[in-house]
Amino acid sequence: MKNTFNKQLLLTFLTIGCFISITSAQIQNTNVLNEPPDISKDFEDFRNTYYLADELASFNPETGEGTIKYLRHNFATRQAFNNMLSRLVPAPANEFPTTEYADSPELPFSIEFISDRTIRIKTSSGPQFKNQEASLMLVNGVAKDARNLWNYSKTSEGHKYTSSKGSVVITEKPWHVSIYNAEGKLLTSTLHLDDVKSTYTPVTPFSFVRRADDYSRSMDAVFSMSPEEKIFGCGESFTQFNKRGQKVILWTDDANGVQNETMYKPIPFYMSSRGYGVFMHHSTPITVDFGKYFNGANSMMIGDDEADLFVFIGEPKEILDEYTDLTGKAEMPPLWSFGFWMSRITYFSETEGREIAKNLRKHKIPSDVIHFDTGWFEVDWRNNYEFSKNRFNNPIDMIADMKEDGFNVCLWQLPYFTPRNTLFNEIIEKGLAVKDKKGNIPYEDATLDFTNPETVTWYQNKIASLLKQGVGVIKVDFGEAGPASGIYNNGKTGFYEHNLYPLRYNKAVSEITKEVTGNSIIWARSAWSGSQKYPLHWGGDAATTNTAMAATLRGGLSFGLSGFTFWSHDVGGFVTKSPEDLYRRWTPFGMLTSHVRSHGEPPTEPWEYSKEFLVDFRNADNLRYQLMPYIYGQAKHSSENGLPMLRAMFVEFPNDPGSWLIDDQYLFGSDILVAPLFENVTERNVYLPKGKWIDYQTNKVYEGGWHTIKAGNIPIIMLVKDGTILPHIKLAQSTKDMDWSSLELKVFAADATTASCKLFVPNDPNLYNLQVVKKGNSFELINNPLEDNTKFKISTIK
Repeated sequence: MKNTFNKQLLLTFLTIGCFISITSAQIQNTNVLNEPPDISKDFEDFRNTYYLADELASFNPETGEGTIKYLRHNFATRQAFNNMLSRLVPAPANEFPTTEYADSPELPFSIEFISDRTIRIKTSSGPQFKNQEASLMLVNGVAKDARNLWNYSKTSEGHKYTSSKGSVVITEKPWHVSIYNAEGKLLTSTLHLDDVKSTYTPVTPFSFVRRADDYSRSMDAVFSMSPEEKIFGCGESFTQFNKRGQKVILWTDDANGVQNETMYKPIPFYMSSRGYGVFMHHSTPITVDFGKYFNGANSMMIGDDEADLFVFIGEPKEILDEYTDLTGKAEMPPLWSFGFWMSRITYFSETEGREIAKNLRKHKIPSDVIHFDTGWFEVDWRNNYEFSKNRFNNPIDMIADMKEDGFNVCLWQLPYFTPRNTLFNEIIEKGLAVKDKKGNIPYEDATLDFTNPETVTWYQNKIASLLKQGVGVIKVDFGEAGPASGIYNNGKTGFYEHNLYPLRYNKAVSEITKEVTGNSIIWARSAWSGSQKYPLHWGGDAATTNTAMAATLRGGLSFGLSGFTFWSHDVGGFVTKSPEDLYRRWTPFGMLTSHVRSHGEPPTEPWEYSKEFLVDFRNADNLRYQLMPYIYGQAKHSSENGLPMLRAMFVEFPNDPGSWLIDDQYLFGSDILVAPLFENVTERNVYLPKGKWIDYQTNKVYEGGWHTIKAGNIPIIMLVKDGTILPHIKLAQSTKDMDWSSLELKVFAADATTASCKLFVPNDPNLYNLQVVKKGNSFELINNPLEDNTKFKISTIK
């Protein structure tokens, strides 16, 4: 779209006969507000100067610190048979006086070791005079040192470090950092200009660019890609699951849906099928070209003037564990949050809210949360943290009554304040909003500045007042529009703070929620790396279509591969009234996700549809509530290990090549395989990894491979891995009323003679592993660690 607009703009100038000198930057500068900036354009600009990493000029093996010599290049063109080619060519210095500036600068490089699987590579395009600060993205602000786990040896060409999990080889000339697994397989390596001499395609190697317009610099960390390599992650990305061959822009954006390339929750982390993952420890705009321009090069174009990369060696589970050890693991949300959330945009009054609660119980729709969206203020959308006095007679009593009946209340809000908001003047007068370079505010709205401690205190006091009234959770909506042109209280610009805005926002709400309620839960739309510490997040404003449902799953899978354990989405879609057949199929998909909420344009309440739909909705909801012991145990295990509840197939089956190709089915926890129906059909093709799988609804047994499987009465396909215990609990209308003293252990066994499950129960901090063994035609529990509190009934599903 942008390229088309630029061509039209240029054509207009030519058509009207105006001879105006327009630079490429001016033509490109046609972005609308908060359009994700693609900084790859800076790496193909003829005006800029490029510095290519050439050799290791100095190095201290004990500290891992040294310098890299960079060779200066410019773009030049060459015409051959009516084809114009541009490539980088060596260039002389262009500074004056020549005695003061390096022609080929030698600049800092370091390698650190964070664990036996994690390596940190840092390069810089110039001296760093700023003060070192604790990183908001890292646990405790810093990365630990585990150099003692790696052994050093000198090689004929450079240096080698080895741990039990892999090795790092640094060659001096040409400079390379190559990473190997424990078996000696090359996983990836930095690219030098010599590595791409065998192609006519002009490929930019590991380098940095110096811009002509402002002399700022940005790094281009370029690494090799293998022929069959696949790339996953980068946040809640809705494009094709495998990012190989794509260019991904990491910039938080109100994506206005789930079927385009922008993201509410971009995360600067990805993993490779080759056996490694990479965390780009930056908050600036980042554009990553995963072999789109040249399929052998992974080009991480980082807006920052440094490159700070953490590389993880291992299988997907090991990589996620390492990454979340570094950036934080999700806290375990409260049990009630795993129940069903009833919502629409929006409930406007206490009367309406009470009626919803009454109908949920009347129609026996198990539920634990009622959400009031944009309409609980005096003026819809005008967030001032106060219930409308005209429509809420006594909100404290309403909240207390709902809690007594097993409902927690969730409230919507956002960090932007329109000029008519009653809090607008106070925010401006106290200096709590982001400013522009004039000291004014950059937008018409006042945007809270979470880098200002006074803002955080003011804001948290507002949130705390609601939580003290009994509210269970706050919806942390928006957060993607931290002003890119803003000057923040900490002295930084939006170039560095925009992507951190969701993380600061998530943190502020989560921490005050925990202080007041003991639970750190939020319900957030935007995120950046580190936000996984503050669960949970949902998937944004999906269309009410089949393609949106499928894209929602792809986004959830990618998000889970970016370190997030808990994630939800708007069941049925958001934008218009959901068609009944779509809502029917989307409901069990939602019920088999870590958290589940129906939300969107009304009606969303199941009794507002046909009687048949109400039955189907209830059946899917009942399934979730009866499976709560499985869900709760898997949630605890997942949160402790950095694993997603909605799990890509290859996380559990990394050695199964087929599992790396699937993006329309998933594992719910470790043992249930889920294949939603994305069209109005009753069957679909399903891929099963090696082994036996048992249909939860029909008990039919399938071998690994491709199968056409019919859905059961609940319109979804749900299979259980052979040798699995699925703990069930007696149906209750809310988690508050569940009886954990008596559980049924359903053993799914085709050939298996043993089976197991994770079990986590309320008011017990321990996660237990239950095991049964076959005795005759039945199974017996090997041990009962909860003997004093919980009794088990064992049944066998064959």
